[in-house]
Amino acid sequence: MTRLIDLRHYNHGSLPEGFKQMLIDVHADSYAEAMDNEFNQRFPWFVDHWSGMDGFTCVVAFEDEEPTGFAYGAPLQVGREWWRSTAFEPNNGYTATYAVSEVMVRPKWRKQGIADRLHEALLSRRNEDLAVLLVDVTHPKVQDLYERWGYRKTGEQQPFADSPVYAVMVRDLRS
Repeated sequence: MTRLIDLRHYNHGSLPEGFKQMLIDVHADSYAEAMDNEFNQRFPWFVDHWSGMDGFTCVVAFEDEEPTGFAYGAPLQVGREWWRSTAFEPNNGYTATYAVSEVMVRPKWRKQGIADRLHEALLSRRNEDLAVLLVDVTHPKVQDLYERWGYRKTGEQQPFADSPVYAVMVRDLRS
């Protein structure tokens, strides 16, 4: 059966009522078996943090009116990009970075290309030079997926004391 998935775009300053709770609910379904992890329990804080940033954008996939997944992020302030602590140095003229914070699809809808569609829709409207994201180093298949999407690993970091160690991955948005 082919499912009709509708992608809807949202921006900072124009989020509908219930938007944040919708993301939290999708996350809870996606991480149902790992919600005893304190870091995963802090997801509502991350939603508030990212959605409050200027330039925040989000794409949510729906089947009928049921959210199946989402991707969101925001541009990073020039000169304060956290990924620059890695060994990677972009080519001259690369300054603006868009951070992809989350790409998430609920279990029932996985392995149907929805994550790819969400990710590409999120980046399709961006004017930044680079996209950056973090991938838990214990998930090599996810890292491989991002490499197929044009990212390359530039280093590793642990942004919070209770967070996993992440691979820092960067993608050129100019090409």
